[in-house]
Formats: sequence, C-alpha cells, structure tokens
Amino acid sequence: MLENDFWDRATLAQVHPTDWVNPTPADKYDLVVIGAGTGGLVSAAGAAGLGARVAIIERHLMGGDCLNVGCVPSKGLISAARSWATSRRSALAYGGPALPSDATGDFSAMMTRMRRIRSELSPIDGAARFRDMGVDVFLGQGAFRDAGTIDVGNVSLTFRRAVIATGARAAAPQIPGLNKVSYRTNESIFDLVALPARMIVLGAGPIGCEMAQSFARFGSQVTLIDQADRVLNRDDADGAAVVQRALIADGVDFVARSAVENVSMHDGVIHVRTLCDGVQQEHSCDELLVAIGRAPNVDGMGLERANVAYSAKGVTVNDRLQTTNPSIYAVGDVSSALQFTHAADFQARMVIQNALFFGRAKASDLITPWATYTSPELAQVGHTAESAAKAGVQIKTFTVPLHDVDRARLEGETDGFCRVHVREGTDQIVGATIVAPNAGDMISEVTLAMTNGLGLGAIGKTMHPYPTQGEVLRKVADSWRRTKLTPFVKRLFTRYFRLFR
Repeated sequence: MLENDFWDRATLAQVHPTDWVNPTPADKYDLVVIGAGTGGLVSAAGAAGLGARVAIIERHLMGGDCLNVGCVPSKGLISAARSWATSRRSALAYGGPALPSDATGDFSAMMTRMRRIRSELSPIDGAARFRDMGVDVFLGQGAFRDAGTIDVGNVSLTFRRAVIATGARAAAPQIPGLNKVSYRTNESIFDLVALPARMIVLGAGPIGCEMAQSFARFGSQVTLIDQADRVLNRDDADGAAVVQRALIADGVDFVARSAVENVSMHDGVIHVRTLCDGVQQEHSCDELLVAIGRAPNVDGMGLERANVAYSAKGVTVNDRLQTTNPSIYAVGDVSSALQFTHAADFQARMVIQNALFFGRAKASDLITPWATYTSPELAQVGHTAESAAKAGVQIKTFTVPLHDVDRARLEGETDGFCRVHVREGTDQIVGATIVAPNAGDMISEVTLAMTNGLGLGAIGKTMHPYPTQGEVLRKVADSWRRTKLTPFVKRLFTRYFRLFR
C-alpha cells in the first residue's frame, strides 16, 4: 500500500492500527487462529459467535490477500476496465455518442476509486470489529512454542485447538536476472499511480489474464507470455479459447509456448528474452507483472515444535483438515490445492465443526466452483471433459452457445457457451463450464444442484425468467431431456395419439 495515500492510511488504521495494544491473554483458549485472512477470520468469528474463547494472531494485514492485494482491489480494477471498454464500444455497437479519437481515461482517478472502496470495506475485516465480537486480537508474529502453546510478542497463548490460516504469497520463478530488476506481483500491482505505456505479464493463468486484459483496456501495450499453448491451461479448452480471443481483440499480444530465458534492465526499460521453438525473441516494457507461482506461508511459525508436518506445497492435512497434530487444523491457501477465498471460507466453517464439536465433515465433499473474471468470464465447477476422462468417469456432454440465448444477442455478448457434463445414462451433473459476461454468478445454480444431489432434469423443471442469460442453463437441460425421446418412445407416443383421431 501507498504510505502517503489517504485511503490506504485509512485502510491500515483498520487492518493493522499502529496504536493497537494486544490484550492480556486468557488462561486457555478454545481456539487460537494464526492468520487473519478469509479462512482465519471465518474460523474466529464463527467460533466466537458460538460462545468459544477465541484469539486470532496476524503479523501483517487483517483481511489477508483478498481484501488487501487480491479479490477486492483486482475486481475494482476489472470493473473499471470493463466500463472503459464499454464506453469505447457504445458508438459502434449501440448507436451511442462517439468519443473523440484521442480520448483517454484518468488512470490515477480509477486507482484512487479502487483504494477508496477497499478502505470502505476494510472495517469488515478490521481489528476493532473482531475485538467487539469477543475475539482477542493479537498483532505480531505468532510461533508455536510446543504442541499446545503459541508465542506472540512477549506473551504465550495456550489452546485446546488451533487453526493455521496463514495463506500463501507470490513466489517468483527462478528466471536469470529477475532478481535484479524491479517487477510487480499481485501484492504490488495495485500500488501503481500512473498507467504504464508497455506492460509484460508472465503467466496466462487467472491473475495474468485478468490483469493483461484490464491494462490493455486502460491503454497499455500488453504482452502476455506463457509456456503453454493457450491461456487458462487448467480450464475447459473451448472456454479458454473464447477468453483468448477476447484478450487478443482487446489488444493483448499473447506469446504462447515460450520459456523466459532471462530478464534484464537497461536505462529504466525492462527486457524479457523468450525462447519458442528454438527462436529467441526480446520484449521490452516499462512494468513487468510476474503472475506465476505461489508459496505457502509456513516459515517462522515453529511448526516442527508443534509436530505439524509440512512441505513446499504447504501444511499437510487429512480430509477433515486436521494436521499431523490432532489438536491443530489448517485451512485456505497454506494447505489447500484450491486457492480461492470461497474455498477458505467453507473450509473454515468445516473446521469449526470438526475441531470444536467432534464433527466428521470432509473437505472432499465440498463442491468448489471457481471463476476467472475476464470479459467474458469463465466459470467452472466439477469436471471438464479432460479431467473426467483422466478420472475414468463416463460422461455425456450438452453444450448451448450463448448465441442461442435471446438476452445475450440483445446485449451483443454472444461469444460464449454453457456446457454441462452428466454421468452416462443419468442426469447426475459431474461438471460444468460457463463462458459469459456473468458466468461467475451463473455457475452457482449448477453448484447448488451438485451440492444437493439435484440432476440436470431438476434445472430443466425450474422456471427461469425471460429474457435472461441464465436461461442458457434451462436450454442445456432441454437438450438433455430431448435425448430421452428415443425413436422407440416416439413410436409409442405416435400410436397413443392415433387412438384419438
């Protein structure tokens, strides 16, 4: 955050107040949480709300990545980029007033808006609010003294149960010369106050794609580099292709199948040399965003002294989110392969059950959707066709393009689709991909069905308002239902109707 920015100072006053005085510890806590990101805050708030004696420890900023350097600032930036792009298209697509050919936006004002909204949201995760909930908030480095005690500052907290929720951080790859140049990650990109003329983004995953498209829409010349042959390599290939076309249409230069050989800086200009099919290329920029790699925050916590096993991938947990110390649990990015805010939230709810009330909830039972917030968005839940094949799940796939949805055509947003995979011979949904302007919202209907054992037929029987883009899900269900009308069944119906002629 910016030290001299009014809104950032206001945020810090909530999430790490300089005048904060740590409380006197209780004799023993029902639950001590290390880390005040989403997983830690939900664990602490939920347990305290049930009457448990709870403490939470945070060495940096309460709210974690999501509030400070993740979901909140990134979506503020993305929404602004969408607005700018819509303004430019309005004259051509909708007959709106044309902008002057040299019209530019105010990047600094946009970033100030983002910091203001982040500051306005910060009290939700702030130290004072959690103190008022009855949680003892300790600001400082927490470390296990032994299997039942955590030291923070000059005091010790004794616990019955503990939760490790320290999250993960951006981890730069081992690229020659990278440590000698000034580059940005998701933890520093939102500190920009001026729009860079040229930006290179390393990594075409969700963060890389979202930021590449946004900065291109703001007016930067953006180059997106990845070793894979397409963007969003873990998502549905057809869905990723739609997103890739959208990025290119917005001016992003996508450099695929390219390994970064080295990075250097001369006269304030950053140079990135890549190798693709034996051919070297050099790319230059004013700002370099490294959107590759994450590392769990496991250092400096004395995990060995608490008998908690961990590796380079994070803290080791079982299906009930219990570590190798049965009194200590872990949630969120520090232990989960699914590094999403909503995953940490639901894991924390599960830990409250399992740690404090002898629950037996399993992480493997969670149905976890995710979304990449490009334009259009790409949302996924469960299997793709590729992952189903690898898992040996026999599927039948139904796809409806957005072009077949009236609302999508009316809004001029037809490049996308809804795809649902059902288990062969049934309507049991095993996965879905939606590519649409609001796919992140639309995927929840499928997630609801999967979580509650509702089949695709149930979605088809559910009335959807017309005209909406969400109607595409009913159309997919209708596609499945039509397969039930086999030639044999149709012949039976034909004979039935002949009886009334």
